[in-house]
Amino acid sequence: MKKAIGYIRVSTEQQADEGVSLAAQRAKINLWCELNDCELVAIYEDAGISGSTIEKRPQLQAALAEMKKDMALVVYSLSRMSRTTEHCISITNELKAKGGNLVSITEKLDTSSAMGEFFFTVMAALGQMERKLTGERTKAALAHKKAIGEKYAPVPFGYKEIEGRLEVVKAEAQIVAEINRKRAAGSSMHLIARELNEQGVIGKQGGKWYASTVSCILKRAA
Repeated sequence: MKKAIGYIRVSTEQQADEGVSLAAQRAKINLWCELNDCELVAIYEDAGISGSTIEKRPQLQAALAEMKKDMALVVYSLSRMSRTTEHCISITNELKAKGGNLVSITEKLDTSSAMGEFFFTVMAALGQMERKLTGERTKAALAHKKAIGEKYAPVPFGYKEIEGRLEVVKAEAQIVAEINRKRAAGSSMHLIARELNEQGVIGKQGGKWYASTVSCILKRAA
């Protein structure tokens, strides 16, 4: 029986509403392994981490380190593994060097065959192009709304909206100040998010805190 390692990722809590929650990805990987008579050795997960880089995703690195000959790295979709063609190809090259292969359930790709490897490269490139086009359309739409005075972004943590204007929420502003203080003192964004969750601090949308959430607040304050 062949062996497989699963990898799952979400960047923000909102993605749970888009059908790509950690639980949904885990279930799909388990089902794929059952249907393909493959032993699932482990599933590694990166929660609240962007897909733009692979260096800052410790669990992806751990999954790749565990890969051996004839093993498969199984992901729900290519976007869960990486959002750039360069990184996707880099990962598959590393797997190939170890004698392993990549399986993407959504795209129905398996790089163990020459045809599968070819279609993987095409799908990764098309996916990156679509994300860039979406980003360009979104940027243009937001610029138009800003130009005509419409609300163009969610109300950030630390503020509330009153008749189209943002006003400071004192309790939230104090938390923002504490986040900035901890970051300046050397705390990682992952640690800050964990401490906020442990303290029972509720995010703006009522969800948990992630490193990406902390990063957004820090960028706004910069």
